[in-house]
Amino acid sequence: MSQFLLNQHLVEEQLPAGMVMLDVMRCHRGLTGTKDVCREGDCGACQILLGKRLAGGLRYQAVNACLLPLGAVADGHVVTIEGLNGERLNPIQQALVDNGAIQCGYCTPGLVMALTGFFLNSLISDEHAAVDAVAGNLCRCTGYAGIKRAIKQLCRQFDLAGSSMDRRIEDLVHWQILPAYFLTVKETLAALPPHQEKASPDVVFVAGGTDLFVQKPAWLQAQPLNFLPASEGGIRHEGGECVIEAAATIEQLRTSPLFQQWFPSVAQDFELICSAPVRARATVGGNLVNASPIGDLAVFFLALDARLVIASATGRRTVALKDFFRGYRQTDLQAGEQVLEIRFDTAVAQSFSYEKVSKRTYLDIASVNSAMSIEHAGGRIIKAHLAAGGIAPVPFYLAATSAYLQGKAITAATVLEAVDIAQGEIAPISDSRGSAGYKRLLLRQLIFAHFLKLFPDTLYWKQLHAR
Repeated sequence: MSQFLLNQHLVEEQLPAGMVMLDVMRCHRGLTGTKDVCREGDCGACQILLGKRLAGGLRYQAVNACLLPLGAVADGHVVTIEGLNGERLNPIQQALVDNGAIQCGYCTPGLVMALTGFFLNSLISDEHAAVDAVAGNLCRCTGYAGIKRAIKQLCRQFDLAGSSMDRRIEDLVHWQILPAYFLTVKETLAALPPHQEKASPDVVFVAGGTDLFVQKPAWLQAQPLNFLPASEGGIRHEGGECVIEAAATIEQLRTSPLFQQWFPSVAQDFELICSAPVRARATVGGNLVNASPIGDLAVFFLALDARLVIASATGRRTVALKDFFRGYRQTDLQAGEQVLEIRFDTAVAQSFSYEKVSKRTYLDIASVNSAMSIEHAGGRIIKAHLAAGGIAPVPFYLAATSAYLQGKAITAATVLEAVDIAQGEIAPISDSRGSAGYKRLLLRQLIFAHFLKLFPDTLYWKQLHAR
């Protein structure tokens, strides 16, 4: 049984914990404002808000209902478009109308939820961040210009810099972006009895599930599920190591001050990976265990020579990430084991580059992605780690190329030789994302891009392109 607050009402559901909230709301609760379209988290038409109590506070995120299982909302607050509607349009709805951002209206509920999520979470009224918040919302009618005009108007109308996070909900109620009942939600949730997970020897552990509920939605409804708790901190610096809890989300990584200190471009790089609602749910551990050969985080952490801490009932063990992937969608994870942490030495992040090429620039599966870290001094490479996806059955650590680079001078000749060695290590196949030859070409160009980005005063495009 799952008990939660649905808009203004406490509800109990006896449905399977693996049933996605899109079906719970439309088919069992009659809340059809949340639209059923792609069922893959790609269009945003089914976006809702999910509020959870964290560290004594109440935190909301815009999430895709097609990827959100019923069991994950226990003790939380689920808000659909019906839960925001009042007797007249609220400021977000009115701005969309006034700026010609609505035509057929099918995407409109999702846009309203995404922008409401932005106003609940953003520290400042930044237009770029607001556009990123709706980047996962597809609209086939308007051409997006009206949506951008509405965003500009809203960011000028409401100054989030003057609204601290501890009183954000009160301010949004005052601005009439949220209905007044939001003021009592925290107390209502605090009075709910804590949800107890049922023990089962065959239990399936679920964290974000953003790929799992695309691939196996029917199967998951028939399984006993155990929902892993969200990570509240997730990232820390410990004795020269960065330690990341497996349950930390992609958005927590992207916005972490520590992570931004080591990887200044991470906020922009991770905008390429997936939309804000998916980043809010997708976990680091889940992305790695998924073992996709084009997994973005897998490639990122392979280039940092990361290690996984894995736990079971009998103890813990540590395995290098480059030894974790055993074959296509296969890992070293044994029955009863769970990834707890990802660790890497922060010295490895001295010079780091991440690159990705996909058919769409944003929010698309990579044709080829790649990352490289280099420790260097006096014009020579002390140590290098290079990884790539889309060029092998697994996220691939280029061991021979990395070994070759150690101790080499940072010159065009070194880069060109490294490219040749890399070509001998990889085994791409032709598929819908490109031919094998195209992927070989992409990897060559991405290795060039890494070096040109990291050493702009030493290496020049003409030196590499002349070959």
